[in-house]
Amino acid sequence: MRQTFWRRHRRLKWLALSCLAFLVLLTIAGAIVARHVEPFLRELIVSRLEQRFHAPVELDSFHISLARGLRAEGRGLRIWPPAQVAGMAAGENAPGKPLIELAEFSFHAPLHYASGKPIRISSIELRGLSIDIPPKSHFMHAAGTLSPVSPQAVQGETAQQAAAGPQGKTGSQPAGPPGADLLRFVVDSIVCRGATVRLENSNSAKSPLEFDIQSLKVAHIGSSGSMGFEATLTNPRPRGIIVTRGNLGPWAADDPGTTPVKGSYSFENADLGTFKGISGTLNSTGRYQGTLRNLTVDGMTETPNFALTSFGTAMPLHTDFHARVDGTNGDTWLEPVNATLGHSHFLAQGKIVELPGVAAAGGKPACPGGHEIVLNVDVEDGQIADFLRLTSRNDNPLLTGTLHLKSSLEVLPGPNPVHERLQLKGSFILDDAQFTSQKMQERIGELSQRGQGKPQGAKGAAAADVLSTMTSNFTMKDAVITLPNLVYMVPGAEISLNGRYNVDGGRLDFKGSARMQATVSEMVGGWKGALLKPVDRFFKKDGAGTRIGVHIDGTREDPHFGIDF
Repeated sequence: MRQTFWRRHRRLKWLALSCLAFLVLLTIAGAIVARHVEPFLRELIVSRLEQRFHAPVELDSFHISLARGLRAEGRGLRIWPPAQVAGMAAGENAPGKPLIELAEFSFHAPLHYASGKPIRISSIELRGLSIDIPPKSHFMHAAGTLSPVSPQAVQGETAQQAAAGPQGKTGSQPAGPPGADLLRFVVDSIVCRGATVRLENSNSAKSPLEFDIQSLKVAHIGSSGSMGFEATLTNPRPRGIIVTRGNLGPWAADDPGTTPVKGSYSFENADLGTFKGISGTLNSTGRYQGTLRNLTVDGMTETPNFALTSFGTAMPLHTDFHARVDGTNGDTWLEPVNATLGHSHFLAQGKIVELPGVAAAGGKPACPGGHEIVLNVDVEDGQIADFLRLTSRNDNPLLTGTLHLKSSLEVLPGPNPVHERLQLKGSFILDDAQFTSQKMQERIGELSQRGQGKPQGAKGAAAADVLSTMTSNFTMKDAVITLPNLVYMVPGAEISLNGRYNVDGGRLDFKGSARMQATVSEMVGGWKGALLKPVDRFFKKDGAGTRIGVHIDGTREDPHFGIDF
C-alpha cells in the first residue's frame, strides 16, 4: 500500500504547520498590538490637530491594521471654531457648527521606524470634507469678548482656551499622549474629492455662499508655514468652473479669514445669467495674493456675448482689472477696470459690496439685501453706438458718433432687471453725431442747410451727411434718462433741448428752441423768402437770425422732429 504525500514528507508537514501557527500567532499579536496602539494614535492625531488649529477637535472612531504596513481609517472628525471653546455667545448669527467636518479619512505608512526620524505618510485621502467659515462679525465679537486689554492678550487667551470642547469647558492646551514626542509623522500630500466650502453670511436671512470642490490636493504640509494646493471647484455666483493652484497658510486659527493665500486661477464658462438682468458667458484668468478676507487680484475677463436680458442685443466685453476682494463674502473694490465694450474703451473704479436687508418702517418701503455696485466711469473717444446697442432690441442704435463721458454709476440691490435699478449722473460730449434714422437725419440736415441760408441744399446728400455735436448733463433713474440742458449743434443752427428718453420702449420727449444763423426769409429763399422779409424782425432774438421753438418726440425706431412757431 502506497503512503500518502504527507506521510512520506513528515518534516515538510510539520514545517508547514509551524509556519501556519506562526502566522496565526503573528496575526493575533498584530491585532493585540493594533488594539493597544489605536487609542494612542487616536489621541495623538487629536492633540496634534488641536495644537495646529488652536481649537477643540473630536474624532468619533479610529481603527488601524498592521497588514502590509500601517493602515489607518478614521470617521467623524470635527474641528470647532476657537470662539466656541470658552462658550462665548458670538451673536445671533453665529452658526454653531464645526469649522471643519470630515466624514472619513485613511492613510498608509510603512512599519519601519527609526528613532529620531519621522514616519512618512505619502498621502492621506479625505472623503466628505465640509469647511464652514463664519462671517467676520463672529470673530470680531469673539475677540472683543475674550479680552478688553489688547489684541495680543486676546490671541493669548484664545490659544490658552483652545483645549475646551464645544460645550464651553476651559482647560490648558494638551501636550498629547505620553510618548508622543518620540513618534512624529510627515505627510507628503492630502487628496480630497467631493468637498464643500461654506461662507456664512452676516445677514441671517440670506443663504450662505457654497463652493462645491470636485478635487483638492494639498502638498508640502508641515507643522507650520504654507501648504501648496491644487483645486477644481464650482463657483456659485456667477456659476462656472474655477481651476486654481497656489499656497495657503500658515492657518490663522483665531480667524481663518486672515489666513495668507497666493496663487493663480482660470475661470471658465461662467454663466452671467446667474445675476438678474444680464447674460453672457465669461472666461477669466489672473493671479491673487493676500489673505482670504483681503485679496489683491490682477486678471482679465472675456465675455463675447454680454447683454442686458431685457433687450437681448449681445456685445463683446473685455476687461483688465486690479481689485481687492474679500474672499469670505465676495465684496470687491475695483482699482481700476480697463474695459472695452465693442470698439469703445472706458475706465471704471469703485466697489461691489453686499448690503444687509432693511425691513419696512415708518412708512418707508423695505429694502432687500444684496450686492450694490457703485462706480465712477470715464469714457474717452468711445462709440455711442456700442452703448446704445445694449439697450436696443434690433441692434439698431439711435445715434452714432464719438463719445466722451464722465459719470457715476450705481446699481441698487433688488429683484428688478438691471436697467431699472441702474442710476447714472454725469455729463457727456458727443462729436460727429448722426441719427441712424434716415428720416430724422434728413430733417436735421434740412435744418442745417436752411439755418445757413442755403434752402436750395435742404434736400439731398448734403443734408443727409451733416454731422452734429451734442453736450449735456444727464441722470438716469427707473429706466428713464433725463437731459436737462442738451445742446445740439449743426452747421448753421444750435438747438437747446430738455426732456426725457425712456429706455423701455425708446420713447422720446424733448422740447426747446433752435437758433439759426439765417433769417426766416433766407431760410425759405426764392420768391417766398422775399415775401417773408417783413416778418424777419419778429424771429430775430438774442443775436440769432431766427429763433424758433422745436420738439422731438416719437420713439427710437420712429422719431419725429418738428418746429413750433
